[in-house]
Amino acid sequence: MNLKELFTKHKEKIAYLFFGVCTTVVNIVAFWIAGELCGLGTTTSNVIAWILSVAFAYVTNRLWVFESSAVTAQEVQKEIVSFFTCRGGTLIVDIVIMYIFVDLLHYPKMVIKVLSNVVVIIANYVLSKVVIFKTKES
Repeated sequence: MNLKELFTKHKEKIAYLFFGVCTTVVNIVAFWIAGELCGLGTTTSNVIAWILSVAFAYVTNRLWVFESSAVTAQEVQKEIVSFFTCRGGTLIVDIVIMYIFVDLLHYPKMVIKVLSNVVVIIANYVLSKVVIFKTKES
């Protein structure tokens, strides 16, 4: 199998990985700016970072990762609600991880933020694939 065939076969996963890294960078930089530069608390910084990164992730996932086929206003609205609802669930996971390991156990917050993002990215991929951007053959 040549490189082009390999890319074509795994295009979705490669695109998700690339845009997942970009989304993680948006999330971590926003978290750092809110917490370190603006002096906001862990949860507030996390929520701000979540809003910015989820908006970025929706656009990239819709257009380039899962190549959404939703075209009507009703289909797009359903997709957006599903996306933000699922991401809200993984936000709760992220907040719980940050609260336990940073606020209670006093681990370094940026290290835990990166590790928490790994858990969240995996959960988000599964939810996006199975719930949000289901293909017609799924």
